[in-house]
Amino acid sequence: MRARDKQRLGTLRLISAEFKKVEVDERIELDDPRVLAILDKMTKQRRDSFSQYESAGRTDLAEQEQFELDVISEFMPEQMTEAEIAALVNEAVASVGAESIRDMGKVMGALKSQVQGRADMSVVGELVKAKLG
Repeated sequence: MRARDKQRLGTLRLISAEFKKVEVDERIELDDPRVLAILDKMTKQRRDSFSQYESAGRTDLAEQEQFELDVISEFMPEQMTEAEIAALVNEAVASVGAESIRDMGKVMGALKSQVQGRADMSVVGELVKAKLG
């Protein structure tokens, strides 16, 4: 607020409002995993909006979405590399005893808590499919 950065302040208020909304709707107090899940959801929404605005030629709206995405990503944990994700996928497949693509749900369930907020779940899904397929 003191820096008079209205755009950043608006984004921070947007994040805070989302936290309050979940707390009021579900009548809970947020813990760290739930906060990461909310931030991850907001990140995904911003990426989808950004790609839609880009394809529609609305650079002004795309720039706003990119700015919000950058601010939200400041509060996310460091992203995992593809090699780290692959190692976790191998461990999860072994621990669950998955043998075919039908066991993908079990593997994804085991991985979700480990990679929440640290990796894009679509990338994780592709690696699991490649491992089981």
